[in-house]
Amino acid sequence: MLINKPFYMFVMLFSWLWFAPVAQAQLPDFVPLVEKNAPAVVNISTASKVKPQRRADFNGIPEELLRRFFGDNFPMPPGQGEAPHRRGDDSKKEMQSLGTGFIISADGYIITNHHVIVDADEITVRFSDRKELMAKVIGSDERTDIALLKVEAKGLPTVKLGQTSKLKVGEWVLAIGSPFGFEATVTQGIVSAKERTLPDDTYVPFIQSDVAINPGNSGGPLFNLAGEVVGINSQIYSRSGGFMGLSFSIPIEVAMNTVDQLKRTGKVTRGYLGVNVQEVTSELSESFGMDKPKGALVAEVFPDTPAAKAGIKAGDIILSVNGREVNKSGSLPPVIGMTPVGQPVDIKLLRQGRLMNMTVVIDALPDDQKTVKNNRRGGSKEQSVGKIIEGAQLMLLDEASKQRLGIDFGLRVGAVDEGAFSQAGVREGDILLELNYVRLDTVESAQSLLRKLPKGQKIPMRILRGNRAIFLPIVIQ
Repeated sequence: MLINKPFYMFVMLFSWLWFAPVAQAQLPDFVPLVEKNAPAVVNISTASKVKPQRRADFNGIPEELLRRFFGDNFPMPPGQGEAPHRRGDDSKKEMQSLGTGFIISADGYIITNHHVIVDADEITVRFSDRKELMAKVIGSDERTDIALLKVEAKGLPTVKLGQTSKLKVGEWVLAIGSPFGFEATVTQGIVSAKERTLPDDTYVPFIQSDVAINPGNSGGPLFNLAGEVVGINSQIYSRSGGFMGLSFSIPIEVAMNTVDQLKRTGKVTRGYLGVNVQEVTSELSESFGMDKPKGALVAEVFPDTPAAKAGIKAGDIILSVNGREVNKSGSLPPVIGMTPVGQPVDIKLLRQGRLMNMTVVIDALPDDQKTVKNNRRGGSKEQSVGKIIEGAQLMLLDEASKQRLGIDFGLRVGAVDEGAFSQAGVREGDILLELNYVRLDTVESAQSLLRKLPKGQKIPMRILRGNRAIFLPIVIQ
């Protein structure tokens, strides 16, 4: 087969001209971004003074070998307790901790993570030119994991702050930090998701990315391609202790809200609504008569709170706050938390199929958040046998149980067998509070209500499980 050589060369040249720009566009050049911003990223080391209280050996194993593997915190022999201090034990020793931070003002203000500097007696900041300065803590907030430090200096290089609201899933991002003490390490990836809610972090809508983050990166900046800081690297999800492709960063807006308050008052005050919310699943959305799952379902309203005063009720589904959509339950706490105390907000909600608008004046989040009684317990002294309804044993609550649980109505669930309650996920010990928005006061009223409800249709049911009220969809058979 003959090949027309000029034509072949033309095709090859055309292919290169066509595909080369496409490939180049997909692989951004991070060099200018790093060169410009690396000087504003710092290494942070801390020192805490402790007294060693461990034994010199473990079943005859030399102390030097123990320290090689465990450091100063090597284990004690079982059952032997603490040994008398060895010679020199009374002297204090320092435990080092490493992290990252970045400079936000030329006069020395630096952001890092709260967990990097917590309990530190001394904080040392090392700059890119190897200069070291001692830092003082202006303020630190555990809930957002943000700390604000200050060094005495002028004319320092700073970063430019961006907007997380403009950040898109799939966008390139880059981190600079000190993983395992390796300073000025650069890693890159893409935004995997936004507004992630993690356990015990309800006030931070995390940015998820696949940027490699490891111990020592904590407190470092996450940059977009414009060289703007959009997040503070804080956590990873890992089963091994190392990076597994799931990194979580604190949005810069959340961090700066915390920083501004720490600068002004040295502490952080958050807005408080006074509700427990849960996710609206597809089954729950069907039981509420919704076209699709969205919003934050109010499972419980605490007394004497802004929500209670405004008339918000359990079963309401919050759809937006001040025009900002609430697509998931995890989106609500950060929005409310960043709202100034005393400011009224417009809340749009769905109540039993009807759209409603309410104005709520936000209060301050209680320091201890003990808005729910901590003495709620399972179990009861009731001796009532109750009745078997839809496969579940329902019993009256005595007054002592109501007082202990902090409620004035509801039915306790005993044994659960096959039936509608079992299929809905009801467990023994749960307290049935409402069925189709109707309070359950007596077993007879519950039985009568169940007879009137449509068969084969999902109905919302509110229960109390442990310390938390939740909704479950139930299908009456």
